[in-house]
Amino acid sequence: MGKYINVGNEKFQSSRASEYVDKSGLIGVINQTLFTKKRFSCVTRCRRFGKSMSAEMLCAYYDHSCDSRSLFDDLEIAGNPSFEKHLNKYPVIYLDMSDFVTEIKDGTIVDKMQQTLKEDIHKAYPDVEMQDDESLMSFLIRVNEETHQKFIFIIDEWDAICREFDNQKDVMRTYVDWLRRLFKSGQSEIVFAGVYMTGILPIKKYNTESALNNFKEYSMVVPGKLSGFFGFTKEEVRVLSQKYSMDFDELEKWYDGYRIGNVPSIFNPNSVMTALDNGACQSYWSATGAYDRVADYIQRNYEGLKDDIIQMLGGMRCGVDPTGFQNDISEVSSRDDVLTVLIHLGYLSYDWCEQECFIPNREVAGEMANAVKKTNWKPVADALQQSKQLLEATLLGDEDAVATAIDTAHDEHTSILSYNNENSLACVISIAYFYARNDYKIIREMPAGKGFADMIFLPRKNVDKPALVVELKKDTSADAAIAQIKRKNYPVVLDGYTDNLLLVGINYDKKTKTHTCAIEKFSSK
Repeated sequence: MGKYINVGNEKFQSSRASEYVDKSGLIGVINQTLFTKKRFSCVTRCRRFGKSMSAEMLCAYYDHSCDSRSLFDDLEIAGNPSFEKHLNKYPVIYLDMSDFVTEIKDGTIVDKMQQTLKEDIHKAYPDVEMQDDESLMSFLIRVNEETHQKFIFIIDEWDAICREFDNQKDVMRTYVDWLRRLFKSGQSEIVFAGVYMTGILPIKKYNTESALNNFKEYSMVVPGKLSGFFGFTKEEVRVLSQKYSMDFDELEKWYDGYRIGNVPSIFNPNSVMTALDNGACQSYWSATGAYDRVADYIQRNYEGLKDDIIQMLGGMRCGVDPTGFQNDISEVSSRDDVLTVLIHLGYLSYDWCEQECFIPNREVAGEMANAVKKTNWKPVADALQQSKQLLEATLLGDEDAVATAIDTAHDEHTSILSYNNENSLACVISIAYFYARNDYKIIREMPAGKGFADMIFLPRKNVDKPALVVELKKDTSADAAIAQIKRKNYPVVLDGYTDNLLLVGINYDKKTKTHTCAIEKFSSK
């Protein structure tokens, strides 16, 4: 066993010894690409979504230096016709780029990495001559010529250099050129049976074309047929929740919401497993430590980006075109670039059918709010900070406190909050009641009685709080809003809550730029 070649299956053994959700079907997909023109795969997804575990699984399966049959016999891949054909049949080069970027901080990183790999591989093939000044690819070509063996090359965190050296274009270009020499030369298909790279960002583009355009790419934006392997599905989490006696609805509220390709419901796997281990649902996202960068991106406010972020914090969606992004975090220069980066980082989910993005769940909403608090958007940040007090004031019937808190949420310097229409007003209310999403499912324009209720707050499972019907008015009165709720019989849709229901009317006066509020406990008698 070497450090980078034929590393064995020990890491995947550790995964199997822990709680393991079977994602071995990925192997069957990759097996179909071996020895074909499609043998080069790059699968990218955000942090804590199982990238490394997938790479370690593939390494254990292909590595000819170990016997991994017992690790896979009870998994999905064992029933695949290709299982026996490729099990432990290849010399595997396994490279985790994070090993190098944490140690080497200057422009010599690619040369040192190449030399280290050559020396390690040479130990496995001592009879093959290695020249100090030759490239890794030149050495691998000679190994192939003398042994007739084809390699599987697996790179984890392939984009670590691109992220850590994002301001050093010469290092990035040297690295990408090194990858091109390995995987896009005339000898690449002779030397490699298959190549699998994983990371956060898709392959760097130059102009409109990928620097490694022979790779089949799967990403948070375009996951292809790997959608179900990007995280945990609803069915998988339901099984885990039963096994660990955890509330599935809580797990869903906190960690679901990612739409990956045609799979409408994908959970953050690391957060789910941590919650199961701890026996509590809360935010485990901060371990990724990325919101300082996120705050910097959204602070730039390209093309009204601030409005989009506010809308999404209010539970709405925004259109996005991810095709122009160069897959380079140092080249973020437009609204669509920022939104696309946030999709790749997992702060937003992407609906490819509608070409829209949105905040997926409670965990990420909290981290996005943290990022906003690091900007100079003080009115919005204040509203988010005070949203817990606003909910408490609403439940206590403190009408003046509610009106004052919503005034704070109104930032007239932002177009989405300028109250040009009821949708703008509803967005501000959603921001002001941001904290309420912890305990409520907020439904906009819900069919009710003889019309559509502006906002319905439905208590989540196991939450002992009243439901809310919120009606919004402009240049009339809060009492008129309450009267409309009654006149159009909106509470009829909340039959199970009529004994525990608050009616909330909110009016905005355009001249005084202030809000008024009326709160009344509903009586079915």
